[in-house]
Parts: sequence; structure tokens; C-alpha cells
Amino acid sequence: MLCVDVFQAVADPVRRELVEVLAGGERSAGELAEHAANRFGLTQPGTSKHLRALRDAGVVASRVDGKRRVYRLRPARVRELADWAERMTRFWDARLDALGAALERETGDPR
Repeated sequence: MLCVDVFQAVADPVRRELVEVLAGGERSAGELAEHAANRFGLTQPGTSKHLRALRDAGVVASRVDGKRRVYRLRPARVRELADWAERMTRFWDARLDALGAALERETGDPR
């Protein structure tokens, strides 16, 4: 079962962008803070709060490498989000297709 915290974690545009950056591979906290500063004008403590939310939700993991903290995506948690989105897409696609067919039958307009 997918925890609501994962959805809350990726609901924020800054956190979504951090996830996208991490999709390219591991990054240090400093690199992520620099990206967030350039893109969103965030400070390092502000970026740290976003990274903590992602870590608490299980979307990212971190490790200490010398004096640096390095972040990476947790693919299983991201896959849970993708799987849920795919199920919802299939659900709505089927219903919208049925609605379109019903409207076509009713109006005779094959838009």
C-alpha cells in the first residue's frame, strides 16, 4: 500500500524537481542545494527541508561520503507512484472512451 506521505512529498514543485535531478544519478546535498538556489532561489537550509521530506517519505535515501551527504532515488518508491498513476490513467481512459462512444451514439457526431 502506498503511503499518502509519498504523494505529499512529490506534490511540491521543488521536491519534484529534486526527484528529476536525482533521476540522473546520485548528487551531493551541496549540488542539490546549488540547483535549488539557481532554479527556485532557495537557501541551503530550505533545500535541506525538502530533502528531509523526500527522505522521510522514502523517495530518496542518503549516505555520508566523507564530509558530504549524497542522495539517490529509491526506485521502488518511485515505481509505486508510477504504478498508481498508470492504474489511474487506465481507469480514466476507459471511462472517457465510454463517454465519448455514448456521446457519439447520442449525437451522431464522431469527433
